[in-house]
Amino acid sequence: MHDTISPQHDALVASAIHHWAPRFVANGVPLTDFQEVTAGISRWAEWCGAWSARAAVHEAIGRQALADGFNLSAGQHLTTAGVCYHFAKFVFVLDGDEMRAAHMKAVDCRKLALPHLRPAGEYVRIPFAGRSFAGVLRRPAGIERPPVVVMCMGLDSAKEEMDSYESLFLARGLATLSFDGPGQGESEYDIPIRGDYEVAVEAVVDWVEQRADVDAAKIGLWGVSLGGYYAPRAAAFEKRVKACIALSGPYNMGAAWDGLPELTRETFRTRAHCRTQDDARKVAATLSLEGVAAKITCPLYIVTGKLDRVVPWQDAERLAREASGPVELVVIADGNHVANNRAYKYRAQSADWMADQLS
Repeated sequence: MHDTISPQHDALVASAIHHWAPRFVANGVPLTDFQEVTAGISRWAEWCGAWSARAAVHEAIGRQALADGFNLSAGQHLTTAGVCYHFAKFVFVLDGDEMRAAHMKAVDCRKLALPHLRPAGEYVRIPFAGRSFAGVLRRPAGIERPPVVVMCMGLDSAKEEMDSYESLFLARGLATLSFDGPGQGESEYDIPIRGDYEVAVEAVVDWVEQRADVDAAKIGLWGVSLGGYYAPRAAAFEKRVKACIALSGPYNMGAAWDGLPELTRETFRTRAHCRTQDDARKVAATLSLEGVAAKITCPLYIVTGKLDRVVPWQDAERLAREASGPVELVVIADGNHVANNRAYKYRAQSADWMADQLS
């Protein structure tokens, strides 16, 4: 998909379109919605409101379907609404109140959709350090105790964006547990970003072990973008994890800092609960696999795109080189960040790989 940038877009709007257009469509935003909404935005201050207005269209259709008893359709429309509300807020840290209002609409729409999805989902809370993470657990139909893939979000992703990814694993007989960890989704307001993400995953795995409806002996870990750092980082320490997928994660966030889009740096500052960019850069430097990657012994599947303008593709090569366990490295020559523009080159394949590892 080509960028739809015009001269009336300010620099931040142009950056958002330039970096993330394929991601929106690959993760559930209708192409025409993307084209129409972004064409109507000239200033970044308009972003959240414009996307919330389009999300409300899908929400209204979903709520009407629910009232009419068409529950399957309701779940689909409300999931689309949740994704659109999510992208209204995803890096919109310009106005915290407006961003949070859109975020809560995303959460509400996804929660309303969950019972009506196939397979259905369950909204869960996972205890962590006196607080809790919000998550969505979905189990494939007809399997009593399926393996489970724990899904780690990135800097600006959240569980409400995960339907397209979840569906890949569910279709292959794997349960999914998408959760908002430190600095992510519902946790971002109270729990800041932390480099030692393994403590979050440990709490999640502890919680999984208490469930009787999934197989805690077969846990996979998956992470996207910054989650592509979090997941292998956690796998290095959490040995109950049997396999790990890392999509376009940085090796060292501090080293990547200067090359990040302005929107990404400011979002990181906000979700790290830092006052200044200099403070945020120091926190970013604590997100590192230096001396850690060699501790990864479980099978590891790494994806990167050579056209990635957010995280250098060489970071994936370094992770692959230093990990101690079996590694499959997929370098997509014409792939952008997370290779969302070439999803067909790795999404199904990575899900097949995970199903094989946990079988």
